[in-house]
Amino acid sequence: MSVKILVVDDDTAFCIMLKTFLQKRGYEVVNAFNGNDALQELNKGFFDIVLTDIRLPDSDGLEILKNVKQLSLKTQVILMTGYTDIKTAVNAMKMGAFDYVGKPINPDEILYTIQQALLKSENKNSSPSKASAVKSPSSPLNFVKGISNDSAKLYDHINLVAPTNMSVLIIGDSGTGKEYIAQSIHMQSKRADKPFIAVDCGAIPKELASSEFFGHLKGSFTGAVTDKTGHFEAANGGTLFLDEVGNLSYEVQVQLLRALQERKIKPVGSNNEVQVDIRVVAATNEDLNEAVKRGDFREDLYHRLNEFCIRVPKLNERKEDIMMFANHFLAQANDELEKDVERFDQNVIDLFLSYAWPGNLREMKNIIKRSVLLTRGAAITLDVLPPEMEQAANEDIQSDYSNISEEEAIRKALERTNNNKSKAAKLLDIDRKTLYNKLKLYNIDL
Repeated sequence: MSVKILVVDDDTAFCIMLKTFLQKRGYEVVNAFNGNDALQELNKGFFDIVLTDIRLPDSDGLEILKNVKQLSLKTQVILMTGYTDIKTAVNAMKMGAFDYVGKPINPDEILYTIQQALLKSENKNSSPSKASAVKSPSSPLNFVKGISNDSAKLYDHINLVAPTNMSVLIIGDSGTGKEYIAQSIHMQSKRADKPFIAVDCGAIPKELASSEFFGHLKGSFTGAVTDKTGHFEAANGGTLFLDEVGNLSYEVQVQLLRALQERKIKPVGSNNEVQVDIRVVAATNEDLNEAVKRGDFREDLYHRLNEFCIRVPKLNERKEDIMMFANHFLAQANDELEKDVERFDQNVIDLFLSYAWPGNLREMKNIIKRSVLLTRGAAITLDVLPPEMEQAANEDIQSDYSNISEEEAIRKALERTNNNKSKAAKLLDIDRKTLYNKLKLYNIDL
């Protein structure tokens, strides 16, 4: 299959000339002369390379880059730029662009850059998820960082605190990826070559908590048929991750606090204390500050764990990242199920962007894996998604519109659908003719 390239530039003569040049080198090339045309071409099918000017009459290269990364992380974006736009091009590379070339274009340079971009894709085994993944040699940590402002803030905080020995409290809803963040902190710390021990605090009965955390000696209690190493000792030198720490009973909190303060533990049945050197990262999906006020969580333990706090945004608060995550999970599902589903149908993309994702990343991963299994063609379509998704998305949208004026609702629907009048009318549950009349009534120009 030939390499497919999209060339985007409002200089028609230059665009056609570049298309001819690349076609003679064996590439399949499509032209687009503005941002809207480029988006339509991107929605039609997959491109290996997008070559776009930074300045376009109705958009810019950064907007093209954002749309490309939402549709497919596998596609490499190369920017064409004049001297005055170099700073913008550098910023675009931070957002995921492969490279930039200066104008006037040198044919040999653009050809070399395209070849390098294709080589990068091949080296990454054609997996769209690997371009911005964080990896751990000790565990299959592999996830997309995202390009939204919330994601940038999240990873700024991770990069800031990771090299320190500060205790970190990660707060976020279930399914937002708190353990992945904890692993990322560990892998960027000086303890990266030491153990990362994850503990589900909600699964530990208080009767066995001492044994689980601190270990025990053989014969120290009924059922202790062998010596046991506790989580603290297992994590010695590394990181102890306490997941859902808010589920610990009050009695266990007391024991945990003492161990964290003194960095010493005593296995059940032993008279000898063991010195431990650990970093603690804790996570919770509840407001521990409120739990402290209710008396359910010890205030001194809360402050011990909360030397630095990271709040993880919900998936529906990171709209710009949704399709990046979706493509990442699509690649994972293809690998696991040995399938070759290429993309998401545009109607699926629209649904993904309007759905609330109450289960966050975990829900998305499960839905996409199921959809890949059911898909027989090249694209995931609405018919393989759970029907309740579309129903819930429509209910959420109607709820959003119920508390605002008609004009605001129309503007919001147009914004949601990128000014697609047919889709906006469907969201508003009106026909196209009615929508056109409303646009004239409120003097809304598109």
